[in-house]
Amino acid sequence: MKTYATFEEIDNDLKRFKLERDIAWEELKLTKGEFKEDLQPLNWVSTALKLTRKYSFIALIRKWIFKK
Repeated sequence: MKTYATFEEIDNDLKRFKLERDIAWEELKLTKGEFKEDLQPLNWVSTALKLTRKYSFIALIRKWIFKK
């Protein structure tokens, strides 16, 4: 436990703790917004299309390689 010599030290720590709390709160709000955006159906569709393209390309390459 920290011991304080002056009220100024206490005030400085309280200000620092308030700023740290405010920063953490803003980061939490940002994370919430990103999470909410990730749950949008349009993002699901684009992710599904990307995966489909990737695996289709891999399947075509395999078919082409093993056909020879």
